[in-house]
Amino acid sequence: MSVLRFGIAVFLGLTLMTIKAPANPETPAKVEVQPFGAIGSGQKADLYTLTNRKGMVVSITNFGATIVSIKVPDRAGKVDDVTLGFDTPKEYEDGKSYFGATVGRYGNRIANGEFVLDGKTYTLPKNDGPNTLHGGTIGFNKRIWTAKEVPSKEGAAVQFTYVSPDGEEGFPGTLTATVVFTLYKDKNELKIDYSASTDKPTVVNLTNHSYFDLAGQNHGNILDEIMQINATRFTPVSATLIPTGELREVKDTPFDFTHPTVIGARIDGSDEQLKFGHGYDHNWVLDRKAGSSNLIVAAIAHDPNSGRVLEVLTTEPGVQFYTGNFLDGTAKGKGGYAYPHRSAFCLETQHFPDSPNHPNFPSTTLLPGKEYSSTTIFRFSVK
Repeated sequence: MSVLRFGIAVFLGLTLMTIKAPANPETPAKVEVQPFGAIGSGQKADLYTLTNRKGMVVSITNFGATIVSIKVPDRAGKVDDVTLGFDTPKEYEDGKSYFGATVGRYGNRIANGEFVLDGKTYTLPKNDGPNTLHGGTIGFNKRIWTAKEVPSKEGAAVQFTYVSPDGEEGFPGTLTATVVFTLYKDKNELKIDYSASTDKPTVVNLTNHSYFDLAGQNHGNILDEIMQINATRFTPVSATLIPTGELREVKDTPFDFTHPTVIGARIDGSDEQLKFGHGYDHNWVLDRKAGSSNLIVAAIAHDPNSGRVLEVLTTEPGVQFYTGNFLDGTAKGKGGYAYPHRSAFCLETQHFPDSPNHPNFPSTTLLPGKEYSSTTIFRFSVK
């Protein structure tokens, strides 16, 4: 399927409509800041709330550069929060699910907690069985970032910066990472621009780990929601969810989302890959021209009941589709809601998992004097 065909894909024969919102055209886009609470060390975190002229509201904390909430209307104009999360920074600090977090220095898994760079082996904390997950024991999601509102012609914007010292969680080089969140051009799009620089060769793979339920948090599970992914291949994994190195065709497998497909239709099938992931927890290889890093539509999700649609656009080569398989109802989220099994999905735009150990994967190496950059857009609409 071509990127053009995917980009104009229509679910269920219906056309995407401009989102309805209870907006006041005289109310300008704005950023508001308020105290959010303290983490265990006593450090204080703040909450930055971005509002656009169409009524979309996004709240982000400088603890972990974490998206706390995204509020958008359904087809009837009813506004709901469509992301999972917590009410306090201490809960984010204690949590294990990466709700809304900016993850790094390396998002996703690195096999056996090690990689070789320029002939030297680097050893990382093993926090996911035998592997390193999302940057180690104390990743970027557990750090206080420096935050400030930034002027932007594109809309309300906040910039978050974190300086990761050489050797932190075993990674080489002092890495300066910056993430800018923008409510883009009043189009109900949250634009996320990542950049990073280093003083030594290192590896970097930044992403956002928001959990989405387009019906609104506390609405059960996402198995009836519809997913389409612009990828004809995925990276199969071992039993510990490390890519084998193969780029496998999705055709005639439960991983074929090239057409709109109900998420729960095949999720409990007998496919070995589904057994390894306890559902979907895999990286899809996005269909793009070799060497291209332009923005393309990676995935489109749709909740038929509310009418909400989420399009994810990215410059990245891959996207991790995760169906909340390890949520079990023990995490009490915003408003005290318990988040049960498969109550949300993630679409983590990324370079491939374990890329430092797979020379055939797109490189995640960053050298001094070079800049890492990546853009992802979460675009909301209704139909």
